Amino acid sequence: MSSTQPEAERRTRIVEQLQADTGIDEVMIEKLVHAFYARVRCDELIGPIFAARISEWDHHLQRLCQFWSSVVLMSGRYHGSPMQKHLALPVEAAHFDRWLQLFRQTAREVCTPKAAAVFVERAERIARSIEMGVASSRGVLLASGQRLVHATPEA
Repeated sequence: MSSTQPEAERRTRIVEQLQADTGIDEVMIEKLVHAFYARVRCDELIGPIFAARISEWDHHLQRLCQFWSSVVLMSGRYHGSPMQKHLALPVEAAHFDRWLQLFRQTAREVCTPKAAAVFVERAERIARSIEMGVASSRGVLLASGQRLVHATPEA
């Protein structure tokens, strides 16, 4: 038995339990991602940021489904570097807050309450991590509870 087999079995049990408790599956992920980004695209604050960078939405949504599958179901379907994709964006705390507001609203409408809680918890951690990464790329070290307040690096 390989040393990774117990880890793989443990992950399988975790995912099976999560799915049994929440009903999260690939279909739910796809429904959530598509509904959420339909809202994002129409949003006055964050929609233009996406519109300026994404021309092929079908491909982008497919990648986002892979990302969320990897994050929630530990599927390993996503291979990329989301942090790198976000570092140069003209974003600040208000953008992250709006992204989370729309995500929470969509998750609560599309998912069961238990599934929505799982997705929202992961989204909050991801948003915080990316906000900290964006700040760091601009030479700003955020303290605990501190937020990114300038959309573009100062010259």
